[in-house]
Amino acid sequence: MARKKKDSAPRPSNPNNAYIEGAGLMVEERITETLRKNFMPYAMSAIVSRALPEIDGFKPSHRKLLYTMYKMGLLSGARTKSANVVGQTMRLNPHGDAAIYETMVRLARGNESLLHPYVDSKGNFGKVYSRDMAYAAPRYTEVRLEPIAAELFADIDRETVDFVPNYDNTTKEPTLLPATFPSVLVNANVGIAVSMASNVCPFNLAEVCETTIALIRNPAHDLLSTLKGPDFPTGAFMLYDEEDMQKIYDTGRGSIKLRSKWNYDKSANCIEVTQIPYSTTIEAIMEKIVELVKAGKIREIAYMRDETDINGLKLTLDLKRGTDPDKLMQKLYRMTPLQDAVSCNFNILIAGMPKVMGIREILEEWIAFRTECIRRRVYFDLHKKMDKLHLLEGLEKILLDIDKAIRIVRETEEESEVVSNLMIGFGIDNVQAEYVAEIKLRHLNREYIVNRTKEIEQLRLDIAEMQDILQDVKKIRKIMIEELKKVAQKYGEPRKTLFYDLTDEPETAAEDDTPNYPVHLFLSAEGYFKKITPQSLRMSSEQKLKEGDMITMQQNAMNRTELLFFTDQAQVYKTRVSGFEDTKASVLGDYVPVKLGFDEGERVRNMIATDDYSGFLLFCYANGKITKVPLSAYATKTNRKKLANAYSNKNPIAEILYIAEDCNVLLRSSNNRAIIFNTAMLMPKTTRDSIGVQVLTLKAKGAVLESASVVSDEQLEQLQKYVVKNIPAAGGMAKDLEVTGQLSF
Repeated sequence: MARKKKDSAPRPSNPNNAYIEGAGLMVEERITETLRKNFMPYAMSAIVSRALPEIDGFKPSHRKLLYTMYKMGLLSGARTKSANVVGQTMRLNPHGDAAIYETMVRLARGNESLLHPYVDSKGNFGKVYSRDMAYAAPRYTEVRLEPIAAELFADIDRETVDFVPNYDNTTKEPTLLPATFPSVLVNANVGIAVSMASNVCPFNLAEVCETTIALIRNPAHDLLSTLKGPDFPTGAFMLYDEEDMQKIYDTGRGSIKLRSKWNYDKSANCIEVTQIPYSTTIEAIMEKIVELVKAGKIREIAYMRDETDINGLKLTLDLKRGTDPDKLMQKLYRMTPLQDAVSCNFNILIAGMPKVMGIREILEEWIAFRTECIRRRVYFDLHKKMDKLHLLEGLEKILLDIDKAIRIVRETEEESEVVSNLMIGFGIDNVQAEYVAEIKLRHLNREYIVNRTKEIEQLRLDIAEMQDILQDVKKIRKIMIEELKKVAQKYGEPRKTLFYDLTDEPETAAEDDTPNYPVHLFLSAEGYFKKITPQSLRMSSEQKLKEGDMITMQQNAMNRTELLFFTDQAQVYKTRVSGFEDTKASVLGDYVPVKLGFDEGERVRNMIATDDYSGFLLFCYANGKITKVPLSAYATKTNRKKLANAYSNKNPIAEILYIAEDCNVLLRSSNNRAIIFNTAMLMPKTTRDSIGVQVLTLKAKGAVLESASVVSDEQLEQLQKYVVKNIPAAGGMAKDLEVTGQLSF
């Protein structure tokens, strides 16, 4: 519960003193109510007013910065210091100069974050593909608006969008920018709000405009036929998958794989990487390559250097003699960010509400938005022309008798009566009379008036046309199409990100670079695991263990062998022997529950090592039932580390046995009864968590299956009396097994 303080002091006698009812008292309040009142406003502010882009393609911080630059006259003329722009922007954006400048950096051409930058920059603005290249301070850099920014502010002064007061009510700012093209899809936009995020990838401007035009003409247009796919500022190749791309276009969610562009310099025997995925940096790539070289997983690289300069990105890899560059790059694509994925989450604010949309829905929303912008512009121009026509119609009436107008003005004794006398004399209204009265004396001639009134007919035609446009949405769409064609023609550029069709690449299995050598595996009762090489084991074979612990499993394997650790909570954890470090007998080893991230309280029941997932597992339950499951049921195509429902948890597990093929198994119950049966009597189960088949009949109350072990052929001859031909079976008394020691297998 939260506590709230209220005042318990009596009301002051002085009426001029301020008094807050209940201030100072401590009252109880539910924590949920406190969160609702305090956290929800913040969450909504982050979602609606900060992190998510709107249909014009901008977050509030972008819009405030660009509008400030527009009002500063930076669409033309010389650049100004970035510090000047930052200072002016603080009139609209009170979040601090550092945040404003970071926003400017991303919008600048020098940073290369956007396909079509809105800020023309001079100076060091860092690079999107470099994590460590810092941008210069705002006092050292200069900026102005790029020519394409004119398309964002076209007609903004003609009431095409709404304006609202800024944070201190000293000026006004637009709620949206009336962009003449779908900027929301042209430039990348990433934002993290509260409980939601947005990641809009960029598309080629010419393709976006062409697709929008096609969609206006035909709402059922196939988007993939004109909008081929995203286009990133850093170039690289996109691994094209039409099915995945269609999913992104339909749902607004998905992932796009990008692959670096490179070339091989034969004379220098080096690989030069010139374009990398948009989602990574050159430093991240270099760090990963260094890590792989140190781990011995990449041995073909002799030296690596970053040769990025003023001409652009360049990462050079010097190769060892005899290295195949194509095979090396395939390996690097698999193991480093030279091939990376860009996630898509087209979450956009529509009328103040976040909405995840596909490409078609986004374009339809933009078309509706732009239609309203054009309608408001035409409506604004219509009223301007109607006002002008109204004035000129009044002026036209004076043409009938200019001398009369002059005489009325000259003979009127009081200035305040001039307008009313003109209204009476010519039958015009107050607005027209005011206009006539303000005409300069030098303009009261027939030539001036005739020239002005010639505009009347054209104004009437324009007004009729505008009224027709407002009544016909098809004509508005025609205007929109013409504007989109002009933008595409003026600012369109060739694609930077090219397509790479994986079907053109020969299918080659990924090479396993893990070194393979023989090892000895040891597992203790407490769950400690050791991987020891034969040489190390020969030097010291005495095992170090915790007090009371003992080795329960010992097995020979190879370093690439896969391991399955079955736990007491019916789960199996998968890994490889190579996932453990080579160790010595003189150390405790790795604690498996910690190494593999077991659930709390989970312990190892058995360890299975396999190279091909052949053979079977026998799950022997305390109630005498046994399940025979092929080991192949635990092989997965994906690299899953944990499988739930590894076996049935409806009854306690007594033993887990691995058998390569059908064999004889000895079962013993807690009431000293035993049977030997052949596992061929059990049919394999495809379901891992099957409850099993009754094998040992437990007649005594409270009796349970206590142990299970494989019987060799030599042992079988001595224990023939326990062999059963049918199951289930109760078995015979097993007292003599203790004497012969046959339970210790």
